[in-house]
Amino acid sequence: MVHISENAATQISHLKSQDKRQGDLFLRVRVVGGGCSGLSYKLDFDHELKSDDKIFENHGVKVVTDPKSYLHIIGTELDFSGGLNGKGFVFNNPNAKKSCGCGSSFAV
Repeated sequence: MVHISENAATQISHLKSQDKRQGDLFLRVRVVGGGCSGLSYKLDFDHELKSDDKIFENHGVKVVTDPKSYLHIIGTELDFSGGLNGKGFVFNNPNAKKSCGCGSSFAV
């Protein structure tokens, strides 16, 4: 399971409302190679579900991931930190054994 905090859900809804594409958009979370720790998160809005996608919904927001990425983010909380020192979207991933200083990449 992937949990979406209320702060993250509010921000996702806000960003989705600004997207000019038509249709039922959802947030797709992927884990890709890269970053100083080896793996990075990639967030995009999408409207096409694949037959093997994992789907999670909290606070009225749908988040989708592919099975390979899901293995790296099981149990993760997606949060949003705003304000003057905010980082934006933050992944609290219990599977990450190490992460870089900025928190945008991780290793398992």
